[in-house]
Amino acid sequence: MPTKQSHPSPIAAQAERVEQDLGAIRRALRKPLESAVAQGGLTVPQTAVMRIVVRQPGIVLRDLSHAVNLAHSTVSGIVDRLEKRGMIERRPDPEDGRTSRIFPTPIVQEFVREQIPRLSRGPLESALTRAKPAERTAIVDAIRRLRDLLEPE
Repeated sequence: MPTKQSHPSPIAAQAERVEQDLGAIRRALRKPLESAVAQGGLTVPQTAVMRIVVRQPGIVLRDLSHAVNLAHSTVSGIVDRLEKRGMIERRPDPEDGRTSRIFPTPIVQEFVREQIPRLSRGPLESALTRAKPAERTAIVDAIRRLRDLLEPE
């Protein structure tokens, strides 16, 4: 028995369009950072590890694995590769010689604190610069309102 083809409701169609547009926006915002990471010969998991190590200098491998939600052996390999490249340092824990703590090097600190935010915001700042002041206000207000509507009450 043939079923009647239903058309999405206007709200469903709008939600689908917003979802597609947000996906395109996310990709556009990630592109400069992903390009810089790739040029540096880094992977996304390595970048995630560096971000955590900068936020939590002296973190132990077990906690780092948990923070990036990857297996201990995977994170251990990532730390080994980053250490060989001079991007992070392992230092013995002064209270437990069997454990080492992981610290970022100055170049990684600068990359995570300065370059990543600049690369992430760059496309957005460029787009907002091209918008008229009233358009910028409308964009900021609409995104804030959407966020408010999405957050649980």
